[in-house]
Amino acid sequence: MLHSNTPIKFKKYREGELSILESELSKMTLRLREQALALTSEKKLLANSMADISHQIRSPLTSSNLILSLLREQNLPVPRRQQLTQELAQLLSRIDWLVESLLKISKMDAGTIPFKRDPILVADLIRHAAEPLLIPMELRSQTLTLDSGDHASAPPQFLGDYSWSTEAVLNILKNCMEHTPAGGSIHVSFSQNTIFTEIVIEDNGPGFDAKDLPHLFERFYKGKNASEQSVGIGLALARMIITRQNGTLKAENRPEGGARFILKFYP
Repeated sequence: MLHSNTPIKFKKYREGELSILESELSKMTLRLREQALALTSEKKLLANSMADISHQIRSPLTSSNLILSLLREQNLPVPRRQQLTQELAQLLSRIDWLVESLLKISKMDAGTIPFKRDPILVADLIRHAAEPLLIPMELRSQTLTLDSGDHASAPPQFLGDYSWSTEAVLNILKNCMEHTPAGGSIHVSFSQNTIFTEIVIEDNGPGFDAKDLPHLFERFYKGKNASEQSVGIGLALARMIITRQNGTLKAENRPEGGARFILKFYP
């Protein structure tokens, strides 16, 4: 085992102390082999993550350096300087978001994030998650509607981490906003039964390409209708957060057109 000479086979004994010893040694070597394979897998995952991070950050950094070189020109007109400064600020904001999101994904991969198990009211969660998008949606003339049904006596809720759940719902709403045309709408409904709490988020955009549906939640995957600014992190992070809280996230096309995300949280 020390010299990685596997598999290791011990002589089989039918009974007695040697049989017990043989069984325990077999269990030990099997466990050590599994740990060695897990470490090798983690090293590959780390290498791939580092490659993905460097690839995603390199592009906005290159653009930032190009803009800085243009800003150094002495006779640059003021309107052009203001435009470049605004573009640089957007690139820096994008880099900051990329780094923060990638760190969150890395922490989840490592299993170092403890998720709370607190009661969360679904209506409050959706309103809180939608707050950062209200102004961009207003500029796009988009509307967001919430349909909670008739749950005045027992509003839907689930056990989870409020902050991380907000992050997941925000990423899904943001995806819907970016793929919904100007003047479009996003509809959110939710309900609860004895088995699970369900949140359904729908838009009236173009929906998903059939080839993209199996890969939507893969990190760094960009679908056919993805914008140029998309890096394919938001939905992957949303599914990781929901899965870690004993939930599921599914995406599908609406029969009448548009996208639909179905979130289910189990006790």
